[in-house]
Amino acid sequence: MTKTFDSENFLRHLTHQPGVYRMYDEAGDVIYVGKAKDLRKRVSSYFREKVDRVKTQVLVKQIADMDVTVTNTEAEALILENTFIKKYRPRYNVLLRDDKSYPYIILTDHQHPRLGFHRGARRQKGDYFGPFPNGAAVRESLRLMQKIFPVRQCEDSYYRARSRPCLQYQLKRCLAPCVNVCTDEEYAEQVRFAKQFLGGKNQQVIDQLVSKMETASEALDFERAARYRDQIAMLRRTQERNSVTGAQQELDVIGLARGNGFVTVQMLFVRDNHLQGSRSYFPKVPADTPDDELLRAFLLQFYLSDTAGRKVPSEIILPADASRDDVLAEVMGQAVNKKVRLLQNVRGERKQYQQLAQKNAVNALESKLNQQSTMNRRTKALEQVLELGVPIQRMECFDISHTMGQQTVASCVVFDQNEPKKTDYRRYNIDGITPGDDYAAMSKALAKRYDNAKEAGNIPDILFIDGGKGQLAQAEKYFADWGKETPLLIGVAKGESRKPGLETLIMAGSHETIPLNKDASALHLIQHIRDESHRFAITGHRQKRGKAKKTSSLEQIEGIGAKRRQKILKNLGGLHEVKNASIEQLANVPGISRALAEKIYYSFRDE
Repeated sequence: MTKTFDSENFLRHLTHQPGVYRMYDEAGDVIYVGKAKDLRKRVSSYFREKVDRVKTQVLVKQIADMDVTVTNTEAEALILENTFIKKYRPRYNVLLRDDKSYPYIILTDHQHPRLGFHRGARRQKGDYFGPFPNGAAVRESLRLMQKIFPVRQCEDSYYRARSRPCLQYQLKRCLAPCVNVCTDEEYAEQVRFAKQFLGGKNQQVIDQLVSKMETASEALDFERAARYRDQIAMLRRTQERNSVTGAQQELDVIGLARGNGFVTVQMLFVRDNHLQGSRSYFPKVPADTPDDELLRAFLLQFYLSDTAGRKVPSEIILPADASRDDVLAEVMGQAVNKKVRLLQNVRGERKQYQQLAQKNAVNALESKLNQQSTMNRRTKALEQVLELGVPIQRMECFDISHTMGQQTVASCVVFDQNEPKKTDYRRYNIDGITPGDDYAAMSKALAKRYDNAKEAGNIPDILFIDGGKGQLAQAEKYFADWGKETPLLIGVAKGESRKPGLETLIMAGSHETIPLNKDASALHLIQHIRDESHRFAITGHRQKRGKAKKTSSLEQIEGIGAKRRQKILKNLGGLHEVKNASIEQLANVPGISRALAEKIYYSFRDE
């Protein structure tokens, strides 16, 4: 029997103070969180006889219980509301699904600083520049920096191990401080220029380089003068190429577009007088949610999240038709201990940025809708090819990636009728098999994914296996006793030349092959799913391989931790020297006993 919520009794005892209210369904799950300046007045609005908004009507029908938390001010209620939304993820609230931290460029605090990519907590000492909208923007900036300023971008382990200049020195993209080709003063000068350039002081850098060039020319040091001349020319070309510039030091601009059940929030990031890039977000928004509520929820979740690297600028430009919200601005300012301005009615340069953000939001929404339309068309084409007779709701695909049998990773990607469901993607580390045995790896991956799938209720309609009959046989073997619940198993075999467009589908059981034309929509869908599975597996494998490379082989020896490893490397000069050291040399390191020295010595010989 459905539990009826006694709203009259609840409202009778409700306070007029500010606070946060939570609504629960029959199962006890939080379905909505809201804040109020006056709790009784706000909550009572849900239970009036005539409620215009469809969202509110549907929500009220599902309320089984409510509770409130009183706060001192409306600003405190806003912060608590955001905390509860992140904690409970209610289905009737606007939800921003964005857990990635923003990437930065780091200039490390070393004797010879390194320019590099950084994402995550800023534990390493150095100067951070950004944030950038995505990793591609950082890498593009680093490639440009390498052409202009010969500052090293290699990892510290590579830098310490050099005995002669590498190729970057030959290409004039590094001064080779690792082998003392340049003086510390020369290197520090280029580091200073790079730092000023990243800080937006392009003209100041050019003026200094012009002065350096003239000084070198007067001293008849024409080779040095020519290097400064080339740097100046590159910087001027960079200035010409960067057409979106202005006088805004730090500014975020938001655009908003809605259509066909989708919402796009577009962010433009202006830092140091330059538009650094943009990013599109597609938050989960309940139907009939007003724009002001959507923007407020987005701003709170975007800026007040715990994600590392997210920075609140002094000014945020909202869409032109957004309402003024002084409480929200106050809360955001309190969170970062500075004044934050939320602006809607702007002019001049800010107006141009506002229009640009809106144009990008509309474009992103159209791309999203077109992508959905294409996915629907391709999915229906696949239904016809397979003669299913029922709509496909969920498709999954597996792939295996490794290097010579090492760091084996299996990927599982998930698609529905509209798009990839990236929240359902999974990677599985595969251990305990013969290196390079892809069949055993596939068998283990299937077991990890589907051993508890029946209870979870997330069994796909179609399971694609990237491979031929051998890989498909592993899936057939695993699902042999599943009966009617077995998903449709299909192997995706590459053609003889392994070129896209020559794939064939191998059906489980009969092993009948279904060749598809190169321009078939169904084949394009399968290629998309297969390529995404391959990309996801490769990415996971590279991460695992990179982690293994960064882990010192010394720490794998029993009795050697991070501190002892550092002491050994410091005393002997590097891992190569440690591997070639005698037992006596190892035993002379402070804190290393004769027995431990023997263990280190023989562990490298046993390899």
